[in-house]
Amino acid sequence: MAARAVPFYVPVQPAGKSFIAESERQLAMVSTPINPEWIISGEPQARTAEHSRSHDDAALTAMWDCTAGEFRWYFGWDETVMVVEGEVHIVAEDGTERTLRAGDVAFFAAGTWARWTVDDYVRKVAFLRKPFPRSVAMAYRLRNMLRGTAQSSGIAN
Repeated sequence: MAARAVPFYVPVQPAGKSFIAESERQLAMVSTPINPEWIISGEPQARTAEHSRSHDDAALTAMWDCTAGEFRWYFGWDETVMVVEGEVHIVAEDGTERTLRAGDVAFFAAGTWARWTVDDYVRKVAFLRKPFPRSVAMAYRLRNMLRGTAQSSGIAN
């Protein structure tokens, strides 16, 4: 008879919604002006609609759109974006250039800057995650490493 593994950590289901599904076009977009000091040219108008947020506020999914203009953007959180309409030309801090179009996915690490040039319009879905402090991230990786060792050796965790 095989031993049954018992989870090391069983999360308590947090209060609030556990499943959220909406059409991106149903979300109420709210004006979220770009910092005027970041604008290089034009008069870009940005809007955002929050779709969902994790119970611990460490992750967020939102829709974002912007009209024509050129600006610098600071990423305070890790952000993965998927362009759903229009396009944007990106120049990263390291000089890497890329034009993102509908269907393209990109990642921006927290703490980085990028120059965005929107010729007409861009709409994206953004998946944001607060980065852990280094000590917490190291502890988390160590825990996962230990879990992986325990699981691969058949030890129940």
